[in-house]
This record gives sequence, C-alpha cells and structure tokens, in this order.
Amino acid sequence: MSNTASKKTLIIMVAVFVLPVVMAKLALDNDWFTKGATNKGQLLAPTIDMSALLKDAKPKWRLLYVMPNECDAVCENALFSINQVWLALGKESDRAQAVVVTTASSDQGAVAALADYPFVETLPVTTATELASSSVYIVDTQNNAMLFYEIKDDRKDAVMESRNMLADMRKLLKLSRIG
Repeated sequence: MSNTASKKTLIIMVAVFVLPVVMAKLALDNDWFTKGATNKGQLLAPTIDMSALLKDAKPKWRLLYVMPNECDAVCENALFSINQVWLALGKESDRAQAVVVTTASSDQGAVAALADYPFVETLPVTTATELASSSVYIVDTQNNAMLFYEIKDDRKDAVMESRNMLADMRKLLKLSRIG
C-alpha cells in the first residue's frame, strides 16, 4: 500500500469515527437542536418543597391547587380539571390525590362548593404559599411541586390543559413505584 493511500485511509477513519463525536459535542454546547421533552406541563426549576404543608400526608402523587381570595372562571376551571383528571386516572386513582389548599382569605363560597367534588380534598393552612392560584401543580411523592399547568378562563382551553395533566400523571404513575 502506498503512503498516500494509507494517509487517505487514516483521514477517512478519523472522519468516520471522530467527526460525529466532535459535531455532537458542538451541537450540545451551542443548542443547535431542541432538546426532547415528553412532559406536557412546565417544569419548576428548582422544585418547590411542600413538606411543611403535607407533613403528615401519605406518599402520593398530588394535583394541587391553591384557592384564591375570589374564585373566578380560572378557579372554577382548575377545580373542574383536577377533579376530572383524578377521575380519569381510573384504577390508578388510589395512588393520586386531588388537593385544594385553602387559607382564611380563600373564597369561602368556593370552598363550600367543593362539596360538588367529593374526591377533591381540602387542606386548610394558616400561612400563604408561594404557589400561584392560576396554576395547578403536580406534587411528587416526596412532596416537591415539580410541574405546573397554567389554567385559562376559557373552558375549552382548560379541558385541553387537563388532558396534558392527565397524560403527565399517567406517565409519572407508570414510571413510579412509590405512591
């Protein structure tokens, strides 16, 4: 084999094995592609520790909503959504819980109306939380709020968002052995 043929072979070998690794590293470092994510909700980074609120609770996956001072269309849609998602979990619903956090300033009429949702549990707290009342949160079995879903005042949008919640809850329950 001639000297030029062996140089060509070496260059081809380097190109075939080293060039893809270098290109992949450049693509990762420079964000040349959109990273794949399968969750439908928005990730909280960092997660919010809810242990103080849920200190005596069993490890379960939770759909958590904070009742605002005045329950408007967003609030009504959020309550409807967490109830429907919990019901749609079917046989997995015993591993999950729909929870509404209430404070002394929460809309008491809406708190009383929660009787229409017998599977939604209320959690009265004395201090305010850092969670927004326009969102529903998924809280993991270690009591960390990790995903949230912005609820709209339009019922159709709220139903679409509840489908996203359901998809994420099913995936989390499938992958988790806890709760």
